[in-house]
Amino acid sequence: MKFLIFVKNHLIGTIFVSITLGIIVGHNFEVAWLKNLILPLTFMLVYPMLVTLDFKSLLSKPNYPLQITTQIVNFVVFPFIAFGIGYIFFLDQTYLRLGLLLIGLIPTSGMTISWTVMAKGNINEAIRMVIIGLLFGAILTPIYITFYLGAEVDVPIFDIIKQIVVIIVIPLIAAFITQYAVVSKYGREVFNKKVKPVFPLFSTFFVVIILFVAISLKATLLVNNPSILLDILVPLVLFYEIMFIISVLTAKLLFKREDAIAMVNGTLIRNLSLSLAIVLSAFPDAGIAALLIAIAYVLQVQIAAWNVKLTKYIF
Repeated sequence: MKFLIFVKNHLIGTIFVSITLGIIVGHNFEVAWLKNLILPLTFMLVYPMLVTLDFKSLLSKPNYPLQITTQIVNFVVFPFIAFGIGYIFFLDQTYLRLGLLLIGLIPTSGMTISWTVMAKGNINEAIRMVIIGLLFGAILTPIYITFYLGAEVDVPIFDIIKQIVVIIVIPLIAAFITQYAVVSKYGREVFNKKVKPVFPLFSTFFVVIILFVAISLKATLLVNNPSILLDILVPLVLFYEIMFIISVLTAKLLFKREDAIAMVNGTLIRNLSLSLAIVLSAFPDAGIAALLIAIAYVLQVQIAAWNVKLTKYIF
């Protein structure tokens, strides 16, 4: 537990260490077998965070304007912007466009809830955003990839659906059963005080492990062509800057403080673990896209952390 808490409290530094080790290990050893770990690792990242969801809060009346606006931004505005930036910067690199499109297409993760808690936003609406975002993302991902890139890449729709079931549907069911079993046996108070704070620590730890795997798999490419970092970083930074501006301005203009904070975290935070799992499992030739998503991990964590720090000034 002390180790997991240390990882959470020093996440940016831990990610840096993970990436450095990934480059060293991946460049000097045969690591192709690590690809088989992506799916189980992603499951272990998603499941602990879903266990902490307040499923009963989903039964209360939602803020329909907030949820509708959030999903329009997530599934109409951001995928289009991701495709546009990809077209400008990666015209001749289809798989980099695929990676950027997946980042723009698949919103929210367990960290959406964590960042919303830290920024004192509307937790119940943030939980809804996570569930709705995951379900919509599951349905729309193969459709969007086919629409935007179907003429350039072979879209294995069945494989994508299979990954989504393993990464979203099964963890969601398992999390509900886990929470129900613990609460039934020990009570809601014990769950809230002793169990709920522990599970997210495992999610944070598995983020670091997945990053290590993703970087290891593309370490040789990175070492032999270090300039690719700049090629990837510039459009990624631009994309996150545009997302941040759109999220904040829309939230400030339309919603009160708590709801606005939830919306920013429900749109700015992307489900990079699911994106990475889809790329590595459904598109075996798209390793460069995995590198792009791995770099996005580093960028997103820092942007989210700074967003929380600046919340009191923004709202």
